[in-house]
Amino acid sequence: MSNWQVARNAWAWSLAGLLLSLGAARAFDAPAPARPAAAKAAPAAAGKGASKARPAPDTSLDLYAEPDRLVDIGGGRRLNLRCTGQGEPTVLLESGFGADSLAWAKSQPQIALQNRVCSYDRAGLGHSDAGPLPRDLQADVADLHALIDAADLETPLILVGHSYGSQIVRRFDERYPKQVAALVLVDPPEQNVGEFSAAYAKTEAAIAPKMLALYAACEQGAKDGRLSAAKPPSGLRNCLRGPNPNYSDKLNAAIRAWRSKPAFWQTMISGSQDRLSMYGSAVPKSERHDGKPVIVLSADQPYAGAPPDDLKALTDAREQTHMALIATSRLAKRVTIANSSHDIPGDQPAAPAIAVFEAMQMRKRGEGR
Repeated sequence: MSNWQVARNAWAWSLAGLLLSLGAARAFDAPAPARPAAAKAAPAAAGKGASKARPAPDTSLDLYAEPDRLVDIGGGRRLNLRCTGQGEPTVLLESGFGADSLAWAKSQPQIALQNRVCSYDRAGLGHSDAGPLPRDLQADVADLHALIDAADLETPLILVGHSYGSQIVRRFDERYPKQVAALVLVDPPEQNVGEFSAAYAKTEAAIAPKMLALYAACEQGAKDGRLSAAKPPSGLRNCLRGPNPNYSDKLNAAIRAWRSKPAFWQTMISGSQDRLSMYGSAVPKSERHDGKPVIVLSADQPYAGAPPDDLKALTDAREQTHMALIATSRLAKRVTIANSSHDIPGDQPAAPAIAVFEAMQMRKRGEGR
C-alpha cells in the first residue's frame, strides 16, 4: 500500500493502525503527507551525519501524562479537562477523531495569552472514562454539553474544532446556540467526495470493513492483555505506534497505556461506523450559524503526494465544503493557512489563536450593527 493510499484511508476512515505503525499522522483523522522519494533517501545519503544525537524530549509536555481536572459529568463518568489563561470569552478546543487534548499542546498556550481556554479528552480517549455505546456524533455533542454544565464554564463560548471536532462544534451550536459566541472551524474534512469521484467513494466504502476488522483485532488484543505486552504479537503491532522521540518516556508510556485499553478501541470502532454517512453528503443547505462569527481555516497543503485524480476530487470537494460552511453565517470568513498540512494546530499553532481574536472582533462589530 502506498503512502498516499494510507493517507487517503486515514482521511476518510481513520485507519489508525496503519498510520500509527508508519508514524504518519499526529491525529488519527489527519491525512498523512506522502514523503518525496528524495526525502526518503536522504538519511542513507547523509552518512555519518544521520547518526547525530536527536534533540532531548520536550519534558514540558509531561503534564499530558497525567489527568488535570477530572469532571464528573454524571452517570459515574469523568472527562479530563485542561483550562489555562484568563480573559473572556472562554474558548473551548475540540480535537480531531481519535485525538486527545495533547493535540492542542502548541496552540493552547497561544490562545491562553488573551483568553481562558480549555481542551479536554473525549470519552474513551486520553485520561477520560469510557462512555456508553454508540460513541457517535450525537454522543459527543451530549458529552460536551454535560461537561460545560458540570465544569461551570462561562457561556457563551468560542468553540474551536479541528477536523472531526468541527462537526461536533457545528452540531453543538445548532442544538445549543445560546451557549456559543463564535465558531472557528480548523480545516474541516471534505464532504461529498462521491459527487466529484464515484470511484474514490466506492473504494472508501470497500475499505470500511477492513478498517473495522483491524480495529476489532486491536480491541480483542487489548481485552486479553496482549496489546499491552512489551512486545505485542506480530498481528497486533500495527495497533500502536512506536515511541515519539519528541516525548519523554513518561509521556510515551502514558499514551501507550490508554491506547492499549479496550475502551479506546471500542470508541474507535463505534465512532467510525457513522463516518461514511457523515462525510458522504454535502453540508446541509439548512445549516445556519447566522448572527455569530464563523471562521474557516483552510490548510494550503492538505493532500501532499496525492495522485492527480484523487487530488482533484478531494480539492473540489474540500472547496465545496469550506465555501458552504462560510455561507452559514453573514459574519463569516475563510483564511488559508500557509505552510500547513491538515494538522494546523501542530504546524501553525498561532493560527487558531489569531482566528479566536478575529472572531472576537467580528462579534463586536456584528453586535454594533
